[in-house]
Amino acid sequence: MSTLNSADDPPHDEEQRLRELGYRPVLARRMGGFGNFAISFSVISILSGCMTLYGFGMGAGGPAVMLWGWAGVGLFVLCVGLSLAEVTSAYPTSGALYYMADRLGGRRWGWYTGWLNLLGLLGAIAGIDYGAALFTGAFASIQWGFAPTPGKTMLIFLGILLLHALLNLFGVRLVSVLNSISVWWHLAGVAVIVGALVIVPDHHQSASFVFTKFVNDTGWSNPVYVAAIGLLLAQYTFSGYDASAHLSEETSNASVSAARGIVRSIWVSWIAGFVLLAGLTFAIQDYAGTQNSSTGVPPAQILLDGLGTDGASALLLVVIVAQLFCGNAEVAAASRMVFAFSRDKALPGSALWRRVSPRTQTPVAAVWLAVVAAALLALPSLYSATAYGAVTAINVIGITPAYAIPVFLRLRAGDRFQPGPWSLGRWSRPVGWVAVVWVACVTVLFCLPQSSPVTIDSMNYASIALAVVLILASVWWYVARRSYGTPTTAAYGSDRDQAELAEGIV
Repeated sequence: MSTLNSADDPPHDEEQRLRELGYRPVLARRMGGFGNFAISFSVISILSGCMTLYGFGMGAGGPAVMLWGWAGVGLFVLCVGLSLAEVTSAYPTSGALYYMADRLGGRRWGWYTGWLNLLGLLGAIAGIDYGAALFTGAFASIQWGFAPTPGKTMLIFLGILLLHALLNLFGVRLVSVLNSISVWWHLAGVAVIVGALVIVPDHHQSASFVFTKFVNDTGWSNPVYVAAIGLLLAQYTFSGYDASAHLSEETSNASVSAARGIVRSIWVSWIAGFVLLAGLTFAIQDYAGTQNSSTGVPPAQILLDGLGTDGASALLLVVIVAQLFCGNAEVAAASRMVFAFSRDKALPGSALWRRVSPRTQTPVAAVWLAVVAAALLALPSLYSATAYGAVTAINVIGITPAYAIPVFLRLRAGDRFQPGPWSLGRWSRPVGWVAVVWVACVTVLFCLPQSSPVTIDSMNYASIALAVVLILASVWWYVARRSYGTPTTAAYGSDRDQAELAEGIV
């Protein structure tokens, strides 16, 4: 019987397994198990998601929803991650979710899963890097009186995107090293921030405030609806763990390491994120003043009120560096998705996007496409104060259904599904159905309006983005359906033409 514990499994010949799945190895397999976990942990990035949406959470349910919502959402997301990890173990390819859906459900399932996954990944880059730009503006505001206008924030955002594109062009080894550093930076950063907020401020909120205080600034009167909307903070943060699957063609013993990377990144983030949210909330000095901070970033105001200018500036730098690590990891994951989808001729201009640099074994054009598309997604932030919330919702409603589709198809396949070396065994079906039902609920939830009254400025454009992508995917299907397709046989022989690239695994 399959088991969760795969520690004693011998390493599989992953290059041969990739050939059996129909692909010739062209990416450098230079990432180890820790590096694979590190990329998903870096993309989840509690110092990005929790911090950038903290202000949203303060008005959409307040402390009670942020803390209890984090605990509840984390449990359901762990179910999704466990189920996705099981399917990843069976199909360790860069295409990841769409390849799994294609194998288990057919070409059209794979096609739509791929487009949803791509939308979510691009929305994630936009959300992460724009969040980093907001925090950079807040840091400059505290230090030098910088006024973080939408235009200036957009310029910072574009500079960060350019930095991440350049870092990703150096190859997966640098990406892996940066992600490994990122893990310890995040964990140490949370410890330092929470420790400082516990020790330094003279005043702290009560436990009843932190765990029971409900705040509603959304304009909606139904507290259940408001609390449900407030779950966006946690659900947005708990996304991106498919990065472990997308980097599986660059990971040693990927059939086990990529599955473990998904699950480990979720539970470590779950624990550390709860500690971070509790630490911030206990340290709030003035709730209304924090919400309306002149820095534009409520967590920056919490640090400023509790620790003073110097302490706040130092810890903001810790947060900004963590967000930069996060965005860099997300660009890596999204570019591999673009590469894999183009390899199967699903994107316009696929011949360009699937090209791999012979020097670095990196899909250079795919990296540039990912950052340019993310820049376009964030452009409405120049004109709308609520656009950032919509960008984060785009990430959730694009990528979260893409997680559940392979799980649903695996459940539907029953005994036709052949598990890999990492499996849930008898828990596969109950955990899988919990995951599918949860994803169906949050997908509908985050298409709903987040504030009332609903106007052009306050509308949730995530539903429109989802509709546009599905329409474009449907139209393009009739153009590309004859050329699109995952390979059905191991078509590339058995020579180990990439063996030398596996040296120096990190």
